[in-house]
Amino acid sequence: MNLIKGLLIAGVLAGAAPGVLSVRQAAAQEEAAAPGAINEEQLGQMIAAIGLKPEKKEQRYDFAFRATLDEEEWELSMSSVLSQDGKSVWIMAWLDDLPKSAAEVPRTALLRLLAQNDQLGSGKFFAYIPTNRRFVLQRVIPNENMTSAQLRLALQDLGSSVVETYPVWAVVNWNATGTPTAPIGENTTTAAPQTQSADNASKFEQPVRR
Repeated sequence: MNLIKGLLIAGVLAGAAPGVLSVRQAAAQEEAAAPGAINEEQLGQMIAAIGLKPEKKEQRYDFAFRATLDEEEWELSMSSVLSQDGKSVWIMAWLDDLPKSAAEVPRTALLRLLAQNDQLGSGKFFAYIPTNRRFVLQRVIPNENMTSAQLRLALQDLGSSVVETYPVWAVVNWNATGTPTAPIGENTTTAAPQTQSADNASKFEQPVRR
């Protein structure tokens, strides 16, 4: 009887162990959080605090952001999400859809995107999201000492890079050799300042989780 009772007690303790371990892990993660780190809810509050209207899709916040460069205004579709370990904040600008036919994707165009990654700096890089076949320009920010002002500057920096690199990522500019129709940084419009858009209807079909 004592043996059976001992086995039952051991079984209960063994069943409780995973729960105890998860609590300990959560506590350890909280203790390891950097000073000034924000959580998921605070990220949404911070986006709203800078005058944007975030829409939450699972862990990700989607919002529109206006970027201006050389008197030209762009309305960008952007998102922000915490990394799974909570140690970084990801912001991304949604760009063009990948052409449906592989024949319409020049290898040299993709190589130019990769080469541009080496020049962007500040944790920015081009990527491809296969779940909705879209290109994005992303930036990774350490989740420490986060403020609304810091987030606004990061969004402005990302938005400026989207506009500056338009000749490289815009699929409409690709030709048979993958060479942009205009060099980076050259303003191809001579008309009055206007609002351009880098978003499409399918921009937020799937969540992005890093």
